[in-house]
Amino acid sequence: MPNQLIQIAPVSWEHPADRAALNTLRALPGFDEVLRKVMSFLGERGVRSLFTANAVRVGPRQRPHLNVLLEEVLHTMDWPDRPDLFVSQSPFANAMAVGFDKPFIVVNSAGLDLLDWDERRVLLGHELGHVMSGHATYTTLALLILNIGFNNIPGLGLIALPIQLALFEWARKAELSSDRAGLLATQDPQASMRLFLKFAGGITPDDESNLDEFLVQAQEYEERGGALDTIFRVLNVAFRTHPFNTVRAAELQRWVQTGAYDRIVNGDYPRRGENDRPLSDDYAEAAGYYRNEAQSAVETVKDALRGARDAFNNAYRNTTSK
Repeated sequence: MPNQLIQIAPVSWEHPADRAALNTLRALPGFDEVLRKVMSFLGERGVRSLFTANAVRVGPRQRPHLNVLLEEVLHTMDWPDRPDLFVSQSPFANAMAVGFDKPFIVVNSAGLDLLDWDERRVLLGHELGHVMSGHATYTTLALLILNIGFNNIPGLGLIALPIQLALFEWARKAELSSDRAGLLATQDPQASMRLFLKFAGGITPDDESNLDEFLVQAQEYEERGGALDTIFRVLNVAFRTHPFNTVRAAELQRWVQTGAYDRIVNGDYPRRGENDRPLSDDYAEAAGYYRNEAQSAVETVKDALRGARDAFNNAYRNTTSK
């Protein structure tokens, strides 16, 4: 069993860009109105009906092994408020924590089929991280936008492209936070990384997968390519709620390498009820995170421009010398 993290506060694992992006989202003009209308249009009962009408609720007599695993995750994270857990028949490997007033967790059957028990622990810890961080309300909003769109919610129409983009940007950063929670719930970095590998490429009984090669691939995705590749990386995720699995693996590996994971497992972390972290600290850390990403993109563009200039100069010299 992993070490129990007594009274651990969500700020222990939350990515600074997650917290800063969420607070920026809340400050957008019209966001409160969008959230109010969506919640009044559907309500808690409507959300449960939308996502769980054809699912199985887990309990002592229904998927009892999965029920025990959830109880173990709750114990490790020292979280007393058990969320309902549902298994939904779906061919897509995924899970979610949704709801407005009383969040609940839905795990797709394909995700369970794909993962071993240690990896399932990571998955449940990830979703519990969403619950503990208060992500479920905003995750639900993002999912509704993807599935039914603003046009189908009376009074909203197409008012909110900036809100949509900001919401999806936050959602991707929230996934990075909860990836850390999943690792803390299992305290097994290999199992956490294997989850990303399997979510990216599945499994096959007559061939092998190599986690080290996947992590090399993750590094290549982040480091290789020119300016056009950088643009594609931005556009490819603009309307996605999740980062690509290679990016998630690389981000989690970086967090472990900072030493933060080891400190938390050894008991050095803020407890619930302690002084809240100042928002200015979130913005400062997030600014550093985005600054590094932006600097990388700028350097890539500079390299591309230098390459184009050199190619043009060489072509011009060759032409004039003939």
